[in-house]
Amino acid sequence: MTSAGRESGMGKISVERDRCVGAGQCVLAAPDVFDQDEEEGLVLVLDDTPPVSLSDAVHEAVWACPSGALGLR
Repeated sequence: MTSAGRESGMGKISVERDRCVGAGQCVLAAPDVFDQDEEEGLVLVLDDTPPVSLSDAVHEAVWACPSGALGLR
C-alpha cells in the first residue's frame, strides 16, 4: 500500500511503555495495531501509522488506555 493510501489524518501513534500497566485494552480495541509482549505484557505497537480504516479502533484504544500510555501526535 502506498503511503498516500495509509494517510489517516489521525497522526502517528505514540507510546510510553514505562507508563503501560498491561491492561490490554488497546489490544481488545485494535488488535491489528496493538499487541502485548510475552515477557511483561506491555504494549507493542504493530503499526504506528495505521490506515484510515482503523481510525475509530485506534481512537478507542487511546481513550481506553487506563495508564495514558498511548497518544496520537
